[in-house]
Amino acid sequence: MEAAFEKRPAIGLSLLVLFGFLAFTLAAGFAAGQVTAPNIPSWYNHLAKPSFNPPNWVFAPVWSALYVLIAVAAWRVWRAKGFRTPALALWLVQLGLNFAWSFIFFGAHAAGAALADLVLLWGAIFATLIAFGRIDKPAGWLLIPYLGWVSFAGVLNFWVWQLNA
Repeated sequence: MEAAFEKRPAIGLSLLVLFGFLAFTLAAGFAAGQVTAPNIPSWYNHLAKPSFNPPNWVFAPVWSALYVLIAVAAWRVWRAKGFRTPALALWLVQLGLNFAWSFIFFGAHAAGAALADLVLLWGAIFATLIAFGRIDKPAGWLLIPYLGWVSFAGVLNFWVWQLNA
């Protein structure tokens, strides 16, 4: 037990890396939001949406909470394995696909292509969840709400695409 404790990074470094993961993840979400926000009143609000579409105000707090969970999960994996692990490479892939979705859906107004991105994103999240869970079970569990929300987003994206085709 003592040897495992000695492998952990110093608390100062650990907190610095946690802050880095949070800043990076939230910055990605913020940047995507810069594409999203101006398109809500000018485009999105005029689309036909399914009856289960949440009100617009729900999305920002949900995504903010999910980005925190995504960052904490990555930090936990880093604490166990460091930066050079395929699990964190998967984490970067899913974050990139997440980031791209806003540009495809809101920036390009391409709901069908955004749905294709979401399918890839779902697979990348699932693969990341499995990889993280093999390294640190709580890190894998932290990604379950994200996978659930992206599943819901995929259904919503599909219906927005269909209702506006």
